Amino acid sequence: MKIALVTDAWEPQVNGVVRTLKSTTRELQKLGHTVEAITPLDFRTLPCPTYPDIRLSLFPRAGVVRRLAALDPDAIHIATEGPLGLAARHHALKRGIPFTTAYHTRFPEYIQARTGMPLAWTYAFLRWFHGPSKAVMAPTVVVQRDLEANGFTNVVLWSRGVELEVFKPRRCDRLATAPPIFLYVGRVAVEKNIEAFLALDLPGSKWVAGAGPALAGIRTRYPNVNFLGVLDQQQLAEVYASADVFVFPSRTDTFGLVLLEAMACGLPVAAYPVTGPLDVIGDSNAGVMHEDLRIACLAALELKREDAAAHARRFSWRAATEQFLANLHPRDRNLPDRLALLPGA
Repeated sequence: MKIALVTDAWEPQVNGVVRTLKSTTRELQKLGHTVEAITPLDFRTLPCPTYPDIRLSLFPRAGVVRRLAALDPDAIHIATEGPLGLAARHHALKRGIPFTTAYHTRFPEYIQARTGMPLAWTYAFLRWFHGPSKAVMAPTVVVQRDLEANGFTNVVLWSRGVELEVFKPRRCDRLATAPPIFLYVGRVAVEKNIEAFLALDLPGSKWVAGAGPALAGIRTRYPNVNFLGVLDQQQLAEVYASADVFVFPSRTDTFGLVLLEAMACGLPVAAYPVTGPLDVIGDSNAGVMHEDLRIACLAALELKREDAAAHARRFSWRAATEQFLANLHPRDRNLPDRLALLPGA
């Protein structure tokens, strides 16, 4: 099958959305499918306001149409609601071509955290964007129910996986500071609620791996915290293996791939009992969830690393990709596009 993957999130961004799309693309190709990714790398871009690491494509509609026409895909999946996603949505609707979409991040909550915009406004836009989709793919049952409660239809599950050949238990002392070592990995931004972790009174030492718009201010406010910047997967695996507890302070993530990565390396998790941790950790012994994050952090120190690693092995990218494939809606080649039916077309 020829699959067009349209996404506004791509390299050089380092986040769960990009990792999900690249891992899924790799698995699809292993299964014999052709995947054409339409990304900001193919267009002129400008930095996203308040988040310059994200590049927004400028006037991409004509370029997206050319790429889709040249590929003539059997299925179109629109991964994001940005300029490229909007252009692909317009083209598909104009030609009567079915497509699927995905809900990767709690966009309304992120926008509210950054701008104060009411949630209802952003959810209204998202209902409009995803409304014509044949299937809106959500990462967890909790997110699926949240979307349905906000008026979404045709919501289906598309889970996530972890690179078990990279993220696995090992002995490593890359973080040479006072134990116990508490670690955060991810975007350093207001919506990640990272200061809920950094402000805790905890023994030992704290580390942060990642970058983002809030990094400079956080470095200033927390001079005793250690910062690593952006790391590749192998470096991350060594960092996970060197820590004692992985702290996940976000209350807005839909899944949290870093949870799986940490657990796969044998690193127990401390988190709030919210969407993401509830689905990924569940009732396992891989982590502790508590509304008092300090209590969760200290309790996670008592967990066994082998239990965390065993729980992570339940997740694979092959299973997640097969779920993705089952959710796609390939076009019926026996039905002409809508434009072909118009006079003079």
